[in-house]
Amino acid sequence: MKTIAVLGTLDSKGAEHAFVADLIRAHGHTPLLIDVGTGAEPTVKPDVTRHEVAAAAGLDLEAVIARKDRGEAVTAMSQAAPKLLSMLHARGEIDGIISLGGGGGTAIATAAMRALPIGFPKLMVSTLAAGNTAHYLGTSDITMMPSIADVAGLNRLSLTIFTRAAGAICGMVSADIPESGAKPLIVASMFGNTTACVTEAKRILEESGYEVLIFAATGAGGKSMEAVIESGMAVGVLDITTTEWADELCGGILNAGPTRMDAAAKAGIPVVIVPGCLDMVNFGERSSVPAKYEGRSFYIHNPQVTLMRTTPGECAELGRIIAGKANACAGRCEILIPKKAISVISAEGQPFHDPAADAALFGAIRQSAEVPVTELDFEINNPSFAIVCVERLLHLLQ
Repeated sequence: MKTIAVLGTLDSKGAEHAFVADLIRAHGHTPLLIDVGTGAEPTVKPDVTRHEVAAAAGLDLEAVIARKDRGEAVTAMSQAAPKLLSMLHARGEIDGIISLGGGGGTAIATAAMRALPIGFPKLMVSTLAAGNTAHYLGTSDITMMPSIADVAGLNRLSLTIFTRAAGAICGMVSADIPESGAKPLIVASMFGNTTACVTEAKRILEESGYEVLIFAATGAGGKSMEAVIESGMAVGVLDITTTEWADELCGGILNAGPTRMDAAAKAGIPVVIVPGCLDMVNFGERSSVPAKYEGRSFYIHNPQVTLMRTTPGECAELGRIIAGKANACAGRCEILIPKKAISVISAEGQPFHDPAADAALFGAIRQSAEVPVTELDFEINNPSFAIVCVERLLHLLQ
């Protein structure tokens, strides 16, 4: 028997959550009804009251309610609910979570779900599930189910949706996860322009007894990789494709935020860093490139993706950023530089070949880095460079 948290605003949506709780019980599991409402009194009796939720974060709930500011109340519960759920999970008291909601309920519940680790069953039935859910999902593995109609009462449509949702969360908590052989996990970053390198490195690492999880350096991919590292699942990092920092610096569309590359430092695990694809900034179709960049060197990757070559000045700043991130690593760290090309299109004869920009990048890394820096006379996708990357990471892992 599993315990499933049923979290919701029980003042306005008590009947709906109670219905789901009853279905969970009928499936042989134990529901834990948690109230995060801040309006009228709950219409059903919760197992965990709103005051207990607020207390988990040291919030004065009565003061918040007295101000009658719905935005403030939703924000307060969005801060408190994650702390409560984290405590329940740490104590082994819940095995899954489900919630039903509109805008406010979705904001509170998904904040709580994002505090739970990857792999923990999470299901959000929401009026917002058909739109842009990036803000609600973050880097978590929350399953979003469209409520179709508003979460407002029990009717022929909602009864169907809620019943399927209850069955889904019960199935999720009951599912047996196949063992992967418990091999130590390496995470790696990859882009189209570094695929050959990362693919070869993955092959060698797997032959050496590791499992390799590859993330596309697309902004969201980099954030997800950071989340996996933070979860403690990985023993090492092969960060071959640090291109998201070029987008972060220059306003490209594939940036992963200023904390990209921080997780490995905090985790204290070995990491090999390569300035892969720092020659390019990603924009959408050609007309989407900001006017301030007119006159720059561009490469049309496809009709929807326009790449912009980084300048020597930008590359120097990127070199300082990469070195700074490496310097912060608590574990062992090395930087490897493929001097002949940091992407397919920066090689000699290719559109983004720019020796001055590369020299500025490599020079800034050498000057700023406090970790070992090795320059190699290879293009990034040369199999020999992949071999060196793996050898250095395996050495750091020993």
